[in-house]
Amino acid sequence: MGLAEEVARRRTFAIISHPDAGKTTLTEKLLLYGGVLHMAGAVKARKASSHAVSDWMEMEKEKGISITSSVLQFEYRGKRMNLLDTPGHADFSEDTYRTLAAVDSAVMLVDVAKGVEARTLKLFEVCRLRKLPVITFVNKMDRSGLDPLDLLDAVGRTLNIRTVPLNWPIGSGPDFVGVVDLLTQQVTLYDRVVAGTTVLEQTVLPLDDPGLRDQLGAARYDDLLETLELLEVAGDDWDVEDFLSGDVTPFFFGSAMTNFGVQPLLEALVDLSPSPRGRATTTEERAPEDPAFSGFVFKIQANMNPRHRDRIAFLRVVSGSFQRGMAITVARSGKVLRSTNPHSFVASERSIVEEASPGDIVGIYDPGALRLGDTLYADVPVTYAGIPRFAPEHFVRVRLNDPSRRKHFTKGLTQLAHEGAIQRFVDPDLGEADPYLGAVGLLQLEVLTVRLRNEYNTEVSLQHTDYRAARWIGGDPAGLAWLRSRRDYKLVQDRDGRPVLLVSGLWPLTYAQQQNPGLEFFDVSPLEVVGSGS
Repeated sequence: MGLAEEVARRRTFAIISHPDAGKTTLTEKLLLYGGVLHMAGAVKARKASSHAVSDWMEMEKEKGISITSSVLQFEYRGKRMNLLDTPGHADFSEDTYRTLAAVDSAVMLVDVAKGVEARTLKLFEVCRLRKLPVITFVNKMDRSGLDPLDLLDAVGRTLNIRTVPLNWPIGSGPDFVGVVDLLTQQVTLYDRVVAGTTVLEQTVLPLDDPGLRDQLGAARYDDLLETLELLEVAGDDWDVEDFLSGDVTPFFFGSAMTNFGVQPLLEALVDLSPSPRGRATTTEERAPEDPAFSGFVFKIQANMNPRHRDRIAFLRVVSGSFQRGMAITVARSGKVLRSTNPHSFVASERSIVEEASPGDIVGIYDPGALRLGDTLYADVPVTYAGIPRFAPEHFVRVRLNDPSRRKHFTKGLTQLAHEGAIQRFVDPDLGEADPYLGAVGLLQLEVLTVRLRNEYNTEVSLQHTDYRAARWIGGDPAGLAWLRSRRDYKLVQDRDGRPVLLVSGLWPLTYAQQQNPGLEFFDVSPLEVVGSGS
């Protein structure tokens, strides 16, 4: 199969949602229907006999939440599906933003009882910024919730996007029994199974089948026909090109917990989602069909498997064909790496990859040479626009409890910072001994202490500070000199030696700029846009 054919059969997507909307459960069920799992284990479900496959870290299993990104790859209907499972907890939103830089489409998961929630809105705006097509899956239809028509309208108004249902629920709450495909006029009725752990038995028949009225009951059948007629008259027409351009989101309804409506969503991902697209470089755009290999690092993870104790960089292939053993160059540093044992994934489980095509995610061993956002290439040099790093909002000082563990402590902090799990800042007068650590959310700091203990056998103490914001510094150099001359402004350095200002509120920023009109502050690391890394 040629490169163009391989590109055409790739589907690389992520699922975005507010916490507790059912993202991990839906991820499991897509794997179940994709043939990867024989039995799915819902997170914290009372009847579940296993933990979710995509939640591989011990803290995820303990807390029943997703706090890392996982890569889940499987074949379905001749297509290579690359599902990037993202952290469900808001404290790990930056990991989600990085993941969205590596996909070509997204599934937006909406709780039928709550509609569009705050985190969903924020993540949708990231998708809009990247012009990603978004498929909407209304989850938990087996529970009481909003009227589907009202929800359709509310999502459209909240997100300022056209909404077009491609299937429609039959009943809701305990009476939810199936869906109607609005394009084919086929009805799918489901039989429940215990805890939704196996593929459902289902009945498919035409909407005009004479026996459907008896199966649904006269009242439910008549109500369904009335609603479908209303949708036909008042609803927007479906246009796949509008979807691919991000102007419309198709709606699907179901219940991930009971497996209702999961297969139609998976079919839509195959039929509607785009194959890999080109990516902007610093000078032009590189098409996926370009024969010269290139890609970029969107995630780095240490110790996914305690038996390996290694460090894996997640590479999104952008163009050309990746081959095991090929020499690849890091655009930032010029360093050449040999990809001797690249991996594909189902969460923490690995298998050796001989070759990969655009859209695929490959794990390559990182000897410490790679950073988030790095461009990798073979033969033809290229540099892709980097991945932004956002200013943290919580800051602590970290101290080592046992000085004899200093080497392990330093290694652990360095690796976790490279992953993007935390950001490390040092006081230039004190050096590396007691660094400041910054995080978007407090749970990141809890994860830090647990991982240092479990993976590096190192106990630390965290001392919370009064700082609430960090800003990278730019503009007139006289402004930086003014900040350095004052004892009431805390200047530190990030891991690349760039000056960063820590403040307890926004007023000191305003005052500094009043005194120095040429001084600029950035809440996103200013050099990240050229792929300088993390």
